Amino acid sequence: MFDKLKDSISKFAKLGVADKGAVEALIKDIQRTLIQSDVNVKLVFELSKNIKEKALKDDLPAGLTRREHVVDIVYKELVEFLGKSKAEIKLEKQKILLLGLFGSGKTTTTAKIAKYYLKHGLSVGAISCDTWRPAAYEQLKTLGKQVKIEVYGDAKEKDPVKIVKEGLKKLKEKDIIIVDSAGRSAIDGELAKELKDIDKILKADEKLLVMSGDIGQAAEKQASTFNDLVGLTGVIVTKMDSSAKGGGALSACHAADVNVKFLGMGEKPQDLEIYDPVRFVSRLLGMGDLETLLEKAKEAIDPEKAMDIMKGDFDLNAFYDQIESTKKMGSFSKILEMMPGMGNVKIPKDMLDVQEEKMVKWKFMLDSMTKEEKSKPDVLNRQRYDRISKGSGTKPEDVRDFIKHYDQTKKMMKKFKGGKMFKRGPMAKMFKGMMGNM
Repeated sequence: MFDKLKDSISKFAKLGVADKGAVEALIKDIQRTLIQSDVNVKLVFELSKNIKEKALKDDLPAGLTRREHVVDIVYKELVEFLGKSKAEIKLEKQKILLLGLFGSGKTTTTAKIAKYYLKHGLSVGAISCDTWRPAAYEQLKTLGKQVKIEVYGDAKEKDPVKIVKEGLKKLKEKDIIIVDSAGRSAIDGELAKELKDIDKILKADEKLLVMSGDIGQAAEKQASTFNDLVGLTGVIVTKMDSSAKGGGALSACHAADVNVKFLGMGEKPQDLEIYDPVRFVSRLLGMGDLETLLEKAKEAIDPEKAMDIMKGDFDLNAFYDQIESTKKMGSFSKILEMMPGMGNVKIPKDMLDVQEEKMVKWKFMLDSMTKEEKSKPDVLNRQRYDRISKGSGTKPEDVRDFIKHYDQTKKMMKKFKGGKMFKRGPMAKMFKGMMGNM
C-alpha cells in the first residue's frame, strides 16, 4: 500500500501542470490503493472528497504552486485520516495489560515494550498468564532473558487470575509490570470473562490491544469490541515492516476512536516506534522522517566517537564500532526511507542487500585482525591479508577492498571537516541533535 501511495504522489509531483484532470487522477490512484489495501470504502470516499474539495476550490496559499498545494492537502488529510496526533507515553510507574487474538504478536510485543521502558531508566517485570497457548511462558522467559527483565509465570497453574495475583507480589518493586494475557482465534464469552477478571485484579493503567497490521477492515470491529470489554487506552499495530495493508488497521483504529500508541516494525526487541501520524505520513509520502532517524542515532551512536568519525580521526576499532552502531539503527532501506529527499529514490533492493552483506564480511575481517592491525592499518601486508582472509572466510582482495573503503572514508570525512556538509541541511541537524551543540 505505502509504496503505491508514494509512487502516486511522486508521479503527480513531477507533472508540469496540476490541473483538474491531474488532481482527479491522483485521487483515483489514492482511492484504488486504499480500497485494495482493505481500508473501509466509506472512509476512503470521505478522504477523497475532502482532498478534491480543498485541492480544487481553495485559494492558493502565498508562495505555493497548485501542485505543491495539492501535495500539502493530501499530506494533511492523510495525517487526519490516520490518527491526527502523537499518542502520549507516560514514563512513570504503571501496570500494563496487553490484549489480543492469536497471532497478533502479544508475547514478542511484551519484550519490545519492556525494552522501551528500560531504555528510559525504569525497572520492568512481566507476567505470563497465557494458559492456553503451549509454551507461552517459556517463550516469554526466553525473550525476558534477551532484554534482561524478570518474568513471572507458572506452567502448572491453569487459572490466569491466580498467576496475576502471585506475579504482582513477586514484581511489586518494579516500576513497570507488563501482563501478557491469553488470546483466542476469536473473542468469545470465556475470553471476555477471563480478561475482565484479570483487569479487576490488575487495575491496569494502560490496556493496550495488540493487532497485526495485515488485519484490514476487521481492525475496527476488533478494536471496538475490546474497547467495550475493558476500556482500551491504546493499540499497538504489529508487522508494520512487511504488511502491505497496515493503513487499513491504522485508519480502522482511528474510526473506532482508539489511539494507536506504538508500531511494531520488525522482530527484534528494539523494533518498536511510538506512532506519530505526522512523521508516519511524511515517511509514507517519501518526505523523510529526520526526527525518528535522529532518535535512532542517539540510541545507537556514541557522540564522542561520532565526532572522531566526522573529523576523519579514527582507526579500524572506531570503524568497527560505527558498523555495529549502523546495524542497530536498522536496515539501509529503513534508514534511507527516513532521510529527507531519499524516500522517493529508487535504489535497487539487490544493491542494498549487497552492501549489508559487505558489512557482515567486514565484521568478520575485523574479528580476524590483531589489535595492532586495527589501530595501525598501515602495517598490513600480503601475508597479513592472506591470514585475515582465511580467518574471516573471505578472499585477500575482499580484505584489500575493505581497507581501501576505510581509507577513502577517512579522506572524505577530512575533506568535509568544517565544510557545508555539517553546517546546514539534514546532516547538520542530525549531528547537532546528537551532540547537543557542535
